[in-house]
Formats: sequence, structure tokens, C-alpha cells
Amino acid sequence: MVLEIRPDKIAGEHFDVIVIGSGFGSAFFLHGFLQRRRARILLLEWGRHNSHAWQLEHGANTDLKDEQTYSSNATKPWNYTIGLGGGTNCWFAQTPRLHPNDFRLKSLYGVGQDWPIGYEDLEPFYCEAETVMSISGDPDMAAIMPRSRPFPQPPHRMSTPDRLMKAAQPDRHFVMPTARARVATETRSACCASLRCWLCPADAKFTANNGLMHVFEHPDISVCLGSEVRRLDHSAGSVRAVTFRHGGTEHVVTGDLFVLGANGIQSAAIMLRSGLGGEFVGRGLHESYGRNLEAYLDGVDNFDGSTITTGLNFGLYDGEHRSKQGAALVYFENRWQHGLRAEKGRLRQTLPLVIVTEDLLEAENFVSLDESENAFINYKGAADYAVAGMARALEKLPEVLAPLPVEKIMDRGIRGTESHVQGTLRMGRDRSDSVVDRGLVHHEFRNLVIVGTSTFPSCSCANPSLTAAALSLRAASHIA
Repeated sequence: MVLEIRPDKIAGEHFDVIVIGSGFGSAFFLHGFLQRRRARILLLEWGRHNSHAWQLEHGANTDLKDEQTYSSNATKPWNYTIGLGGGTNCWFAQTPRLHPNDFRLKSLYGVGQDWPIGYEDLEPFYCEAETVMSISGDPDMAAIMPRSRPFPQPPHRMSTPDRLMKAAQPDRHFVMPTARARVATETRSACCASLRCWLCPADAKFTANNGLMHVFEHPDISVCLGSEVRRLDHSAGSVRAVTFRHGGTEHVVTGDLFVLGANGIQSAAIMLRSGLGGEFVGRGLHESYGRNLEAYLDGVDNFDGSTITTGLNFGLYDGEHRSKQGAALVYFENRWQHGLRAEKGRLRQTLPLVIVTEDLLEAENFVSLDESENAFINYKGAADYAVAGMARALEKLPEVLAPLPVEKIMDRGIRGTESHVQGTLRMGRDRSDSVVDRGLVHHEFRNLVIVGTSTFPSCSCANPSLTAAALSLRAASHIA
């Protein structure tokens, strides 16, 4: 193992496996791969390693801003973290699974695209990912998302509004599953509900620094930081080498197996710079569509839960409406991002909510290259399907909140981003509908594996990180 090997030490070298990027997709692939076989592995990461202490000191997850790495024709931000561990550094650690029907959107509801795998194919790997991250979760969720193993940790404490909802809707309202520790582990403290999950002050949230360093420090792996991959060099139907830039100088390394896990924007740009285009490469850039709301409550206090988001309501999720309107999830918040109530004695009688609806992969939303061959985002907006799903959710929200003494509901506006870059290198049956197959292997270049949320062929309302981890574990189990 060499963490932060110098590029001149590896230039011209040959590796069994070359991995590009170090976020959820790459790190969990390596975790699964290394359990099964030995190999000489090189990991190329554009950013540097920022420890938890460094992040706290600087009030940032990375020194390389995401907006410096792409340009766009729209003002919408696309958030990600470049650095060792990628999005594990900045995520809020919300870990719901995808709903079983999310995998069959086309066959059940006639819209979007089916996944080439089903929930049952991924379920064992969901369990494995949850174990690695010590997920805290509500066992009642098994009624909607069957599970073969219990959650590793007990659920977080609900808020008072959550308890009222749970009592009235036990099959629809659940404690948010999360990688924010309910019970301290060997490497993580228990969640302190400080509400700063993007940079957890207690180090309770699962990150690369407290949960995946065994991967990056493995004796089979050399990690080359500050290395921006520019091209995958290929011939005769195989990828042969990687060209990367370090300190203004380009270097080349060769390999047998290549794993691309930069992120949905940068992975697509690498493919396009490499001449590995095609009908679906870069197309379908998306994330779920979110809105902030707030409900004033009559005589019920809030903010007594044990973590930042306490509840997850599935009352507007699945059903025949998905043939025309996107599914919706309602998140119950334990933070007062809209302020506390001003009336005397009613400070905590308010419930912030987030509604998130699924989107469709639109061809008009895509990644291309600018004149310098860097990532350029072309974005026209969320699909009508997502907007219609949000309108339905707003209309039906009073019915969902019927167990609570709601005085009024206030619309706090559309959220600029959900920070989940997805869909630019989708998985599917064959090259007629996708870029990679059910094992995340490129349809044409069979020694190229693409991991991470770029491979998602549809857009669930559920946070995608757990699914990205599970997909990588599954791919590694087959390839190793």
C-alpha cells in the first residue's frame, strides 16, 4: 500500500485493476473485490485526502470546489465532493432502500425504464452495505421493503409529531434509516443531533475517514491523489490505458480491468473525451425534485428527535398514479431551517417538511464537453412527470398529515438541488437502451466497469447512496 504515491513512480506501469474516483461506487467496489481476491490495484483520485480534523478546521469537505469542475447553460447547482472518499464526506447519511416497484417503473406503470435487475437481486447487497455502514433503521420498514437481515443498529428516537404519525399510519410512517450512528461504534460516536450532517462535528456519520480507510490502506492498493483522469485509451474492443493529469503533466498507466467511478458528471466527461460516446453516454442527467414546506401545529411541540431527519412517510409513494405523476416521499425534519415560531409559548410548534418526487431521464438534460474538453452541463429542467408528482403531493399533503393538529401549511419553495447526480451512464438490457449491463460492465468494452449513481436508469425519490454501494458490492462479487 502507498497512500499518495507520486505519479512518476507509476508512470508506464501496468496494474491488474485501475480505479478512477474514490466515492461510494469505487470504495464499495474495492471493499467487495478485496474480500475475494488479490490484485495489484491503482486508485486515481482527482482531489486530495482531507481528514475529518482538516474538514472541521477549514469548515469544508474539500479544497476543490465542484462548481470549478464544470460549466453549464443553467443556474442549477450540481453538488458533489472531489477528494478521497468522495460523497461519503459531505452526505447527510440518509439511507432508505429503493422501493421494489422502483425497479419496474416501465413494466408496471408504462413510463421511464425498468432496471435490468430486481429488488430481490440487490437485497443481499443492501444488507451487506448496511452492515458496513452500521445503519440505524426501523424494522417496520420490512413491510414495504422486505429484508433478509435486521438493521445493524436500532432506530433513532422519533419526534413527537413522528410518534403521532406512526401510531396512526404504522404501515406508511417510519423512522428514517441512516448511517448516523444511534449507538457508538469502535470508530464513530453516537449522533449528537447538532444538525450539521454535511460536516459531522461528532464524527458519528459514516465516512471514508471513519469507515473505509481499510480499503485505501490495503496492501494491494496504491492511491495516487491530485490525479485528474482525462482519457481511457482503447483498441480492439478493450480499454488499454488511462491518461491522467497531475500538476500540469500527463502520465499514462496500463491495466487489465478498469473501474470508472468519478461521478455522474465527470465519469460521462471522461467517456466523451475518450471517444467512448453513444446514444446514452452523458444523457439523462437527473436528480429527484424537492420542495420545502412547513406546518404549524396546534399544541404539539417538535424537535425532540435524536437526529436531523426523523421520519419518512410513504403515503404518497407507490400506486397507479405513477403512470402519470411521480412518486413522492415526505421527510419529517428535526431542524428549524425556517426558524422557530414567534408566538409566546409556541416556539417549537412547527414541523419543517421536505417533499421529494421522482424524475425521469430526459434526453435534453445531458453532459457534453466545452471547448477545453471539460464537462459542460446542458439542463432544461425537471420532467413534467416530476412536477406533476409534486403538485399531487401538495394537494394530498393535508390527508397525509391528518393525524397531526395542523393549523396551516406554508410552501417554502423549490429546493435548488438534492445533491444527487445521477443517470448519465445508465444500466440496461443491451446497448439499445443503456451503456452498461446488469453487472455494471460496459456493453462493448468488457473490461470496463462503471460504478456509482451515474448507472441509475430511473430516479427514485429515495436517497441513492445506499443503492450505489449495494450495486458496487454486487458487481464486485461477480467480477472478482
